[in-house]
Amino acid sequence: MVKHYSTRDFFRNTPNKLLARYFAGRGVLQDFDFTAMKETKIEPLFEAWLAVPEAERAKLEVDLREIGDMSNPKGVKAIIDEAEFHLSEDGAHAAFVALLMGLPGHYERAMTVFLDYPAMWRGATRLYHADTLSHWRKRKNLPRKKAAVDPASVSALSDAIARYYQLTEGRARYCAVECYRRGRLEYFFAFPEDYAQNAPEWDGPKLALQSRHPPFEIVFVWDGDDGRLDLHLTGDKRAVEPLQTIFAEHILKCEELPADPTDNRVYDLWPLRRKDFAFTWDPASGIERVAVNKLRLAQTGRKNEKLTL
Repeated sequence: MVKHYSTRDFFRNTPNKLLARYFAGRGVLQDFDFTAMKETKIEPLFEAWLAVPEAERAKLEVDLREIGDMSNPKGVKAIIDEAEFHLSEDGAHAAFVALLMGLPGHYERAMTVFLDYPAMWRGATRLYHADTLSHWRKRKNLPRKKAAVDPASVSALSDAIARYYQLTEGRARYCAVECYRRGRLEYFFAFPEDYAQNAPEWDGPKLALQSRHPPFEIVFVWDGDDGRLDLHLTGDKRAVEPLQTIFAEHILKCEELPADPTDNRVYDLWPLRRKDFAFTWDPASGIERVAVNKLRLAQTGRKNEKLTL
């Protein structure tokens, strides 16, 4: 869940010297004396901010909201993961992590990366966004191989996704695909064009309907070492297997999608009813503690009857 954004809170949580650098870089609030403002006492800055022309302020709000969204542990983790791709020289990534962790808070970390490491910012925001998604469809038993990320393969994936939705739903004339590496995982963010829609938007002092062609989102995460494909998709579930097939054809270069084996394992949960039950595990596993937070049981022979504890 994306946290609530407030410009006041953002100003209050971000050090004055970083705010000064941000606004100076955009040629805004050049006459405002950030050195005279006490930390967290942001009312003078907020008043000056409200005096910025509305159109200009709207553009800056996009930056500030994005930085604010990344100012949390998951956002910083995504930044560190993306930095590993950009800082490949010996010791460069470790030095970057040390610099980041030496800062006193997450707002400082996110703003510093936004200002000083712009090349890694977009990828970090994409990875963080993926971490906030739910409803993933998992597919195992695929060939354990590296994903093809060359421009021709990515373009073929984009074209195939667009073609599928054009033929089945009459949308997605266009589709863009972005690729990011995260350790051993490859992320593919696809943005097909959605149906046109009228959405209410403020045009100056007037609230009016604006015709838009927004994208909808599909995310593929490929683990070549494990042969596993995770797919995030909202909407019609019937698109899951066709999209998996498209990915396998153009990114994994498979002529056909291997069968998805059914998990027929049966688990005996009866011992969990005993108060003296204890989990056992290999000491070498690194596990320190195990606890059951939730159990969900379904009755066999009856439809839609479940019990959650």
